[in-house]
Order: sequence, then structure tokens, then C-alpha cells
Amino acid sequence: MSSRRSRQSSGSSAASSRISDDQIISLVSRLQQLLPEIRNTRSSKVSASKVLQETCNYIRNLNKEVDDLSDRLSQLLATIDSDSAEAAIIRSLIMQ
Repeated sequence: MSSRRSRQSSGSSAASSRISDDQIISLVSRLQQLLPEIRNTRSSKVSASKVLQETCNYIRNLNKEVDDLSDRLSQLLATIDSDSAEAAIIRSLIMQ
């Protein structure tokens, strides 16, 4: 029995939670619109695997950027007086 047939016969609850091909296409298209690297390409046809690969790269880069900014903020906070006006401004920005 193929894996597809076994999945189809695995029960109605599994069938109701399955995502359709149209939904996958729609989600990949939405991801494509969110990714600067792909959104700005001239070709409108990009494979789903390319979109998913670029999504992973983009998320990794965003995580790295957050880490870098966090490090810079920590360094900045270490160099200023915690009771200063600058520290108060930074605290207020962080709390937003």
C-alpha cells in the first residue's frame, strides 16, 4: 500500500485536517509577497521550494539581525548611567 493510500484511509479526522493543494499554492504565494528577494524579481513564476528556501534564509537573517541589535543595545546600556535621561529614553522605547 502506498503512503498516499495509507494516509487517505487513516480516518476522517486526519482527512479534515489535511490542507488542499489550492491552500498550499495560496500560502506559498503569500510567502512570496513577503520576501524582498523574491518579491522584487521580474519573473512571477518561482518554485514553491525556492520560496520555502528563501523564507528560511530570511527568517535566519532576521534572527541574526535581532541578535546583533540586542548585543548593540546591551553594549549601549552598559556604557550609560542607569539614572540618566538617555537610559530613561531607551527604557521607554523598549517598553513600547
